[in-house]
Amino acid sequence: MERRVVITGLGAITPIGKDTQETWKGIKNKKCGIDNISLFDTTNFKTKLAAEVKEYNPLNYFEPKQAKRLDKSSQFAIIAAREAVKDSKINTENTDFERVGTYVSSGIGGLKTIQDQCEINTLKGNNRVSPMFIPMSIANMPAGNIAIEFGFKGESMAIVTACSSSTQAIGEAYKTIKLGAEDVIIAGGAEASICEVGIAGFENMKALSNATDKNRASIPFDKERNGFVMGEGAGILVLEELEHAKKRNAKIYAELVGFGSSTDAYHITSPCPEGEGGAKAMTRAMEDAKLKPEEIDYINAHGTSTHLNDSIETKAIKKALGEASKTVKVSSTKGNVGHLLGAAGGVEAVISIKAIQEKLIPPTINYKEKDEECDLDIVPNEPQNQEIKTAMSNSLGFGGHNSTIIFKKYEQ
Repeated sequence: MERRVVITGLGAITPIGKDTQETWKGIKNKKCGIDNISLFDTTNFKTKLAAEVKEYNPLNYFEPKQAKRLDKSSQFAIIAAREAVKDSKINTENTDFERVGTYVSSGIGGLKTIQDQCEINTLKGNNRVSPMFIPMSIANMPAGNIAIEFGFKGESMAIVTACSSSTQAIGEAYKTIKLGAEDVIIAGGAEASICEVGIAGFENMKALSNATDKNRASIPFDKERNGFVMGEGAGILVLEELEHAKKRNAKIYAELVGFGSSTDAYHITSPCPEGEGGAKAMTRAMEDAKLKPEEIDYINAHGTSTHLNDSIETKAIKKALGEASKTVKVSSTKGNVGHLLGAAGGVEAVISIKAIQEKLIPPTINYKEKDEECDLDIVPNEPQNQEIKTAMSNSLGFGGHNSTIIFKKYEQ
């Protein structure tokens, strides 16, 4: 008999909040975390806007020596994990840390560290490159550093599937617990790639918005959308086997009931034109959850604000849900927090769970111009009070990676 998997802890640090509560408050209040880039001089860039974590000082969270040895992506991961673990109340007295895994992803890893050390190598020579360069920059270190911080000795990994990385990590954690290999897994993602080389790379491939009005930059499903806005931060969940959670009287936010994954096998950056890859991930997730399309109440869409993603994801939702796509509520919260790349699915999972808990559908903010290609009910501009029994969260990544997870209101 397959074991049931529930969510017992939430953690986040985002462009609209230093923790889960503040982030969710920002969603409810339609807060936009996008603003002028402050992390570097954008004089020579067309891109002027990003969604930065506001007033961030690592010394508020770490001792100076530790802060110096952690790339910001690992810092964000640890901060969100601290909140999630504290929220879950797991400890060595009620949980065997030998059976606690850490599945935390980053799409790129320590990009700012890579940029800085390459510059040092060029200007000052190879003998000046930091011995911490590799341990700070590799993409598994958010997971590794969380495991070290808490002493979690179960399976630890960083699944890298571009912008679907943390949704994939959550899904794989769910499967691992269902199969009985672990009792608890810390899962999600972290990203901190707002730096010169990161912005330049996405800008030169024409993926970023060149808008200068922060309220018209990340505008998912809007006809005037012209690219995504890069965000940073982390979203972390504590996944736990149901009986283990009940035994220690844990607070249960929701149940994770479905996971689906697929590959387009089409193009390195563009999704397949009819959305069949994304549709397959959603269909597989619904089959895993034993749910019919009409039983999905809300979809937190990938919704990046690029022309191709939003129009093709619309096709994918229609293909997967059929007639039910006409009534299901769909929104993208990337208007609030930007696109957190490999961490996007982690943050959006936190938001989806809060939506179930508080019976509130997040809006797609800053929406003005209707696009005939994106004719779903995208909950424009205003949140809607509605009971949500099931919430689906989609993530699509470069390389053709598609991942979908489904959360359900917990019932005995």
